[in-house]
Amino acid sequence: MSQTPSPPPVVTRFAPSPTGYLHIGGARTALFNWLYARGRGGKFLLRIEDTDRARSTPQATAAILKGMDWLGLDHDGEVVSQFERADRHAEVAHDMLANGHAYKCFATQEEIQAFREAARAEGKSTLYRSPWRDADPASHPDAPYVIRLKAPRDGVTEIHDEVQGKVTIRNDQLDDMICLRSDGTPTYMLAVVVDDHDMGVTHVIRGDDHLNNAARQTLVYQAMGWALPVWAHIPLIHGPDGKKLSKRHGALGVEEYQAMGYPAQAMRNYLARLGWSHGDDEVFTDAQALEWFDLSGIGKSPARFDFKKLDNISGQHLAMMEDAAVLAAIEGFLAATDQPALQSQQKETLTAAMYCLKTAAKTLPQLIEKARFALVSRPLDRDEKADRALDDVSRSILKELTPQLQNGSWDRDTLEGC
Repeated sequence: MSQTPSPPPVVTRFAPSPTGYLHIGGARTALFNWLYARGRGGKFLLRIEDTDRARSTPQATAAILKGMDWLGLDHDGEVVSQFERADRHAEVAHDMLANGHAYKCFATQEEIQAFREAARAEGKSTLYRSPWRDADPASHPDAPYVIRLKAPRDGVTEIHDEVQGKVTIRNDQLDDMICLRSDGTPTYMLAVVVDDHDMGVTHVIRGDDHLNNAARQTLVYQAMGWALPVWAHIPLIHGPDGKKLSKRHGALGVEEYQAMGYPAQAMRNYLARLGWSHGDDEVFTDAQALEWFDLSGIGKSPARFDFKKLDNISGQHLAMMEDAAVLAAIEGFLAATDQPALQSQQKETLTAAMYCLKTAAKTLPQLIEKARFALVSRPLDRDEKADRALDDVSRSILKELTPQLQNGSWDRDTLEGC
């Protein structure tokens, strides 16, 4: 009896453009990919899409890596640079040229612009139709050319998406997209497909602003005879006002949330709940998220960012965390915000008081403020109000009370008894 072959191991990827910090939408995309792969014993890969040389910077790449490190999203293997794979992308463009799925187009920018202006004037589609698509190679001039994909002109291209369902796009709405520019550099649309195929990516989980790209990218897979990945296009994140999340809604970069004092565990929990759900569960551990996360739990509607919910989840995580983990989070927060590190005596005092501190704060700065009594150096500097309160009667009470507190047990009933 023949056995059914087991499916290939899951491979997901996160592929940010290094043009700035790791924004919160990108962080959630990375988290979804990480959860899906890690929860199935698969691989989670990282690719930096740095083909836009004018806007890509090493500083931005470093910021992305730092943000993922803080969030605890570890990746497998080396970081892949898309720019460094340009020769491989060009090779695939020429392969499509050789197998008849692409063609050389010698049209100039002026000719394309004139075509579009004429089409606009006549009320026709401005989708460019190249006269070189079926031209005899013998008629090709000795001039610069681009390589265009020969897209089907009739019928439809179907995207079977794990989140959006079946999406159908008419082929007469798709142009013969450029795969290789006249200077020999690949376009983003080709590079993404080649990289995903070569990296063995089985599931492409990304924002639904890429949904239309999936139709055009499907044509490249088909032209090369490559297996399609599983598509999953997730809705974008909106602000509390229902509009696309932007700077006016507050912090956007992951490092800003670290600087505001949210523990990474809480951030992972909150980001997972932005657009994905498991029943009515709001607060959960990493282990539960890895066990529960599935593409079927992602909704089609945009999620709304809500600082009150984030604060609530953060407070519950602080209360659940081991004392040592809270202390480590505090040390990371102080370093990230350029504040003095804790001295060994402060760590000891803070750890001793942690049981009553971590249940009373929602963020690390709140916890540090409540822990002031355990962190300040002694003798304390008294303000005027405290000095006025320390009259003869108060001093005599404290003289009697202090020895009892020094020798007493620091639980509530004993303290009240004292």
